[in-house]
Amino acid sequence: MPPANGYAAYVFDAYGTLFDVHAAVRRHAADIGPDGPLLSEIWRNKQLEYSWVRALMGAYVDFWQLTEQALDFALARFPAVDPKHRDALLEAYWKLDCYEEVPSVLKALKDRGAKLAILSNGSPEMLESAVRNAALDSVLDDVFSVDQLRTFKATPSVYEMVTTAYRLYPDAVSFQSSNRWDIAGAKKFGFRTVWINRASNPDEYRDYSPNVVLPNLGQL
Repeated sequence: MPPANGYAAYVFDAYGTLFDVHAAVRRHAADIGPDGPLLSEIWRNKQLEYSWVRALMGAYVDFWQLTEQALDFALARFPAVDPKHRDALLEAYWKLDCYEEVPSVLKALKDRGAKLAILSNGSPEMLESAVRNAALDSVLDDVFSVDQLRTFKATPSVYEMVTTAYRLYPDAVSFQSSNRWDIAGAKKFGFRTVWINRASNPDEYRDYSPNVVLPNLGQL
């Protein structure tokens, strides 16, 4: 069977694309109170900011440590949230919900002959837990973690892990991410890019535009 839509591999970012990064706070919303949504947003934003800064500094620590540090900042930013919830929030992050359409989309692509992989900033342990919790391990061929390189996206060598492993030219790979900066990095590397714009955010990085913009993976 030929690969789906002519692409030999479909590669997905994990957090925000396959897995809902706000599910951890939402799971404990009653305990956290009205600051929950903003706390979750800052937790995510700081997690990403720390990855970019450490990549630029050449001072790698794994993504789980950044996740803990980002949550500590968010809890300090919202002192009305009792810090006793820290452990519960971190535990919930190991078992984030995947988006509703994810299992059926991945199965359909797999049935059409494409290789399927995750390419993520997440640590191997985080990704293994998330994939197993969402029962996606039966459809994914590979899970690529930046931990192998000890840097973070959007460093070009991260995207190169896929082409090296699969012995493909970049334009044979379709890369899907909800993070616009990640799409810019992948586009510069040469991937066909699909921005999953779940939040209807305005476009940016216009010199590295996505090939396709979709509201969710269901239309892939």
